[in-house]
Amino acid sequence: MAYTKPSPTSSPRISEFQMKEQMCSIGRRIWIKGFCAGNEGNHSYRIGENRFLCTPTGISKGDLKPDQICTVDGEGKQLAGKMKRTSEFLMHAAIYKARPDVNAVIHSHPPHATAFAIAGVELPTCIHPEAEVFLGPVKTAKYVTPGDKRLGESILPYVMDSNTILMGNHGVVCFHKDMEYAYYQLEIVDAYARILLLTKQLGSVNTLNGEEMVELVKLKERFGFGDPRMADAKKGQVACSTSDYMSRVSGDIGSKGRMSSNGGTCPVPQPSAIERAISSLAPAQYSDADVEQLVQTITDQIMATAG
Repeated sequence: MAYTKPSPTSSPRISEFQMKEQMCSIGRRIWIKGFCAGNEGNHSYRIGENRFLCTPTGISKGDLKPDQICTVDGEGKQLAGKMKRTSEFLMHAAIYKARPDVNAVIHSHPPHATAFAIAGVELPTCIHPEAEVFLGPVKTAKYVTPGDKRLGESILPYVMDSNTILMGNHGVVCFHKDMEYAYYQLEIVDAYARILLLTKQLGSVNTLNGEEMVELVKLKERFGFGDPRMADAKKGQVACSTSDYMSRVSGDIGSKGRMSSNGGTCPVPQPSAIERAISSLAPAQYSDADVEQLVQTITDQIMATAG
């Protein structure tokens, strides 16, 4: 188990009304950041052993008012509130049941992170220090129809070892002891996804080595954050998960004109004019090897004639 431990700077206990105000404030920040369009997304907070505050359905997170926040039990039964609760609260409930240390859950659709969820590309590890410390490994759950009771089941395989999960073709869910920190995770995962997309455009990426990753995971422990790789770090080894993101970057190296080397990046050797011409005229069924042989044959003939 890798529970995310409480932050050393956890917020002092606040009243139920103050928590509703904070949930409205978080909603406005989500809307301003463009993480949710229309009435998308939902978030909740644990206020008792079997009582939770959650956002209502059908309301923009930028327009939330404290008296619109609903109170529900762990089975999703509405206990208070003038509006109907979010249809996806049962997903939140699944997290609360599995993780008694979690008090806050935020589900949203930050565009860059959601793009990875839609593409089915897991976020790689061993690249960005902040993502490692505040997120750790981020897994992608299989797609389930929004609002379906199976939504919670789809993320359960990952909730013990993560605090942020991509939801296939859907969005992101973040959870933590503290509502503010859950929101920070939402910002960080989208910023990290944006950085990765920009890196792919450059066509090159440098990864952190094993020693650097061991230091980072141990740093998390000093900060009070759990990480499923902690045991491996104490043995002096941390495995990296590159998913197929790295292969996609490698595939762009030739077209973007950069290649990786020990000293950084340098231009990829470009084909000559004759190579480009022959390649464009060669039959579609010709392989790269066939084209290369054809180029060599023609080049030899030209050189023989010139001689």
